[in-house]
Amino acid sequence: MTGKKAGSEDKTSYVRKLNKLKNFDYTLLFIVVFILAFGFVMLYSTSAYGATLKHGSSIFYLKKQLIASVLGFAGMTFLAFHDYKLLKPLIGIIYLVSLVLCIAVIFVGTNLNNSSRWLRIAGVSVQPSELAKVAVIIFLAAIISRAPKAQRDFKTNAITFVTIIPIFIVVAYNNLSTAVIIMGIAFVMIFVASPHFWKFILLAVGSVVLIVIYISFASYRAGRIDAWLHPENYTSGTGFQTLQGLYAIGSGGLFGKGLGESMQKYIVPEAQNDMIFSIICEELGIFGAICVILMYILLLYRLLYIANHARDLFGSFICIGIMTHISLQVLLNIAVVTNSMPNTGVTLPLISYGGTSVAVLLSEIGLALSVSRYMEFEGSEIDG
Repeated sequence: MTGKKAGSEDKTSYVRKLNKLKNFDYTLLFIVVFILAFGFVMLYSTSAYGATLKHGSSIFYLKKQLIASVLGFAGMTFLAFHDYKLLKPLIGIIYLVSLVLCIAVIFVGTNLNNSSRWLRIAGVSVQPSELAKVAVIIFLAAIISRAPKAQRDFKTNAITFVTIIPIFIVVAYNNLSTAVIIMGIAFVMIFVASPHFWKFILLAVGSVVLIVIYISFASYRAGRIDAWLHPENYTSGTGFQTLQGLYAIGSGGLFGKGLGESMQKYIVPEAQNDMIFSIICEELGIFGAICVILMYILLLYRLLYIANHARDLFGSFICIGIMTHISLQVLLNIAVVTNSMPNTGVTLPLISYGGTSVAVLLSEIGLALSVSRYMEFEGSEIDG
């Protein structure tokens, strides 16, 4: 009898492991790898000339992006093959460490491009505000999943929202665009958990008003508003960057000038960063730009699919947070490039140059893949 029981347990364990392997979202992984590979091609095309002039090597930016991507894939692999629920006991530590790093960057941060947003750790520049996004996602997912019924009360919603105010204020001190994304992530996650639709609309309006007031007290941010409304009046700075980006989009036409044939990449300042979408439009045209947007839509769809089939609310809200993070960055980046909103310095996920951003995003995808391994379907026998 003991032998039969042991055999039955071994068979059950094997079935569970097989189910996890079958549930692993290979489609999501393929989409991420495809976007990243496309990003490498466009990054080299966009930055080769500038990298040669500044650093003496045409692959300078590409090499740094590849190194960051390797680190990101290491983080993705580690997180994908470990149970995401192991993070639950660590949420307080993750949040506090992220907050401390964001505070530290204000006092001992490295100044790059007139902004003190990086910390030098073991010879590597790290942007703590990118880590803050992940910390907020995990933190809120744990809070909401711990007492989901309590989130039906708007007062509880407000208390939950207040918990991320400290990190929002610290990040907003010198990086308003990232702080807005953090606030957006929190807003959407709590909104999904709450039935109070109209109250959240009023809260959103109030947040916009507060951001406008904040901008009015900072002259350089007010200058960005003027550069957005009248980019033709600026021969340098964000207005010039926006105007040259629009020239790039307009000259691309339907199918573009061809890969590597952009002329505006020689003029647009830091084109490999948040303006890379304009170079994509110039070289690949509207058709190429639409294909890129469709790839992001597929990526978001897979994250939504995993969220809908997650075994618990913690995993579901992790995926909702990641989906919100990526969608906000895509929307804000394209809005800035097309001059639909003031320049905010938001990168295009997995395509723009930015080591910390790429590494963090790939690690986030690892979390989503971990959730996918434990997905539950009607009638399936999966380890819970």
